[in-house]
Amino acid sequence: MSTIVVAGGAGFLGSTLIERLLAGNARVICVDNLLTGRLANIAPYFNNRLFQFIRHDIIDPLEIDGPVSEIYNLACAASPNKYQADPFHTFETSIYGAKNLLNLAMQKRARILQASTSEVYGDPEISPQPESYRGQVNACGPRACYDEGKRAAETLFFEYGTRRDVETRIVRIFNTYGPRMAPDDGRVVSNFITQALLGEDLTVNGTGQQTRSFCYVDDLIEGLMRLMAAPPGTRAPVNIGNPGEFTMLELADLVLAKTGTSSRLCFRDLPVDDPRQRRPDITLAKALLGWEPKVALSEGLDRTIAYFRNELGLGELARLRQA
Repeated sequence: MSTIVVAGGAGFLGSTLIERLLAGNARVICVDNLLTGRLANIAPYFNNRLFQFIRHDIIDPLEIDGPVSEIYNLACAASPNKYQADPFHTFETSIYGAKNLLNLAMQKRARILQASTSEVYGDPEISPQPESYRGQVNACGPRACYDEGKRAAETLFFEYGTRRDVETRIVRIFNTYGPRMAPDDGRVVSNFITQALLGEDLTVNGTGQQTRSFCYVDDLIEGLMRLMAAPPGTRAPVNIGNPGEFTMLELADLVLAKTGTSSRLCFRDLPVDDPRQRRPDITLAKALLGWEPKVALSEGLDRTIAYFRNELGLGELARLRQA
């Protein structure tokens, strides 16, 4: 039986991945410090004999008894308001955390996947962004603790792969959304949906003309698992995201229409170093993994809005009003 370690397993992505892995009868060890991960995300697995939870911060070395076949490193706050709250810890999670898990992979002779990010491209000068693009990142700005931390983690994975013969994988994740996001996650999809459902104004940064490409969580997890299962020596970074590109105003209009809210738009200054554009080139993912996203934004928003209605306790309120 395979034993798979998921660091950051109580988070939005990690808990969804764990559900898939347990469904495939893998033994899963979830590692999380619960700074942004939530016990509620993994509570359904506590009675599963194949599941184990270890509360641990990966900036400290991790010891696991017995063999391990795969390690997914999904541990790090991913929304600006979360990772900027403690930039030192964010940077340490990316650097020390990656090195500790790489050492564990080397010890166990396990395959290891690093969840990197489209933020390594910074505020891009080209679109779509291919893996060969080296990016335009500000190393001394408020987002640098995350952006540069992830870039440095990729370097560690490259060196361990080429010099220490560790089977490494690197995925560059573009904006992902879906059930299990926390209402206070801080990213634009959860912000807009939560604000709309609560009847609050939707806060739009800048003019709202900046773009993002939104990938539904199930599509992303499929991509991660395919990359982990790719042939030995697959060490180059791979973009995983949905190339459909939307402005923030288009996203806001969709959320307003789907929630039926009377909320309005409230514009505020664009944050420092906020990227103007995001769109992945997924040519490599298609060729190497046979992967491309299947869930359109409209369908994914319907599923996510339904989740947030229940998460905010609004599902029962709506039923009572209809009774």
